[in-house]
Amino acid sequence: MRIPYVPNPPITTDPDEQAIIKRIQDRRSPRPLQSLDLALLHSPPVADGWNSFLGAVRTKTTLPDDVRELAISRVAVCNRAWYEWGHHAPLAVQAGVKEEAMELLKRTDLGGVKDEEREKAGLGEREWVVVRVADEMTRNVEIKEETFEELKKWFGERQVVEVVATVAAYNCVSRFLVALDVGERNGTGPDAGH
Repeated sequence: MRIPYVPNPPITTDPDEQAIIKRIQDRRSPRPLQSLDLALLHSPPVADGWNSFLGAVRTKTTLPDDVRELAISRVAVCNRAWYEWGHHAPLAVQAGVKEEAMELLKRTDLGGVKDEEREKAGLGEREWVVVRVADEMTRNVEIKEETFEELKKWFGERQVVEVVATVAAYNCVSRFLVALDVGERNGTGPDAGH
């Protein structure tokens, strides 16, 4: 980390800051505060907004877990946010994504992936369009028209918004993680720090 983490547990006598810390602890429960939390808590109001926004994206959308975690994991790869990968790749596998698919997602460039290879890894067209959306938004901000039309074939308007919001939110997360080197393994590779 490029600046020190705040102490864990965070120290404050300010009742507003104490309430913020409690909200973050409640969302993380039963797990302890994460390195990301201990970085964000340098600015309690930012940490509070982050907690609310990312809590909604992670736990209150209608996206299936596999779709959400594929999108987040691909953003992590594109941005070399290996701390993020380390947290979300296991959640993708837990949600039913095959290990072969996760290996495929770790490639820098997916342009040469053939349909047979994608299908063998267990990524159907629905999952693959989410990966492509994550790639396009992360690398170019815009989603190609043909990719967007494909996304609409698989998801209704609410879930289209939720896919796009998830990718956008985790681009924010990964940029914060990499810029401050939260977790001390960003910008390297998926196996750094293990």
